[in-house]
Amino acid sequence: MTAVTLRYVRTIPLGALIGLTLTGLFVVSALFAPWIAPHGNGEIVGDVWEPLSWAHWLGTDNLGRDLLSRMLYGARTTMVIAALATTLSFSLGSILGFTAAVVGSWFDTLMSRFVDLLMSIPTLIFGLVVLSVLPSNPVTLIMVMGILDSTRVYRLSRAVAVDINAMDFVEAAKLRGESLGWIIFCEILPNALSPLVAELGLRFIFSVLFLSALSFLGLGVQPPEADWGGMVKENKDGIIFGIPAALIPAAAITTLSISVNLVADWVLTRTASLKGGRE
Repeated sequence: MTAVTLRYVRTIPLGALIGLTLTGLFVVSALFAPWIAPHGNGEIVGDVWEPLSWAHWLGTDNLGRDLLSRMLYGARTTMVIAALATTLSFSLGSILGFTAAVVGSWFDTLMSRFVDLLMSIPTLIFGLVVLSVLPSNPVTLIMVMGILDSTRVYRLSRAVAVDINAMDFVEAAKLRGESLGWIIFCEILPNALSPLVAELGLRFIFSVLFLSALSFLGLGVQPPEADWGGMVKENKDGIIFGIPAALIPAAAITTLSISVNLVADWVLTRTASLKGGRE
């Protein structure tokens, strides 16, 4: 590690460094789960709810599967679905929000009332109703989670874009005859990154929690595929006997949420400071 790298690392706050480290570990675990996991995803390797040992570092689950292997595969499923749903929600919500702010008129009114209608329905209940009709596969989960979350992104992006749209440099771009796409992606988007970056971390966390809640209720990721919410459901009966198999994936969900939030806060602070320095 070079001196420049060390000097840069020292400038990162402790909380952000912890968040970056934990988030990086989760990402590596998700990407390389098939190579890191000591056993297969659904492979039965022992008795039911075996304690922690050298053979099974986190013990076994309710069917005798290696819990560490299930955690690694579950990290992959949970994080990939949450990341894709977050990407969809930001792509859809931010583009529609920026467009509504720039175009205004009937399009802004129509989109805002439609978003208000969707937001008036509790997200979990809406998701449960839709998934009780549609098949619970990863594509459906990503679409449902992404569309429901895009309403929150729409409200934020529109509110930010309305203020930016009234600034002189945007008016100058309109007078030059720039297209709607240029105004959105080259004028408004770069100046709206700070709040959107902070919201990105929060939306990812909520996607993880939403997916885990759906899986715990039986409408998320379906067995034998592993995800952390489903693992809590599968092993919840062991809590009565003092078996921590359900608490381990629950702790992973909590740790991931905290670490991503720490990173998002640091990125927001750094982006704001850099923007203030340029001004």
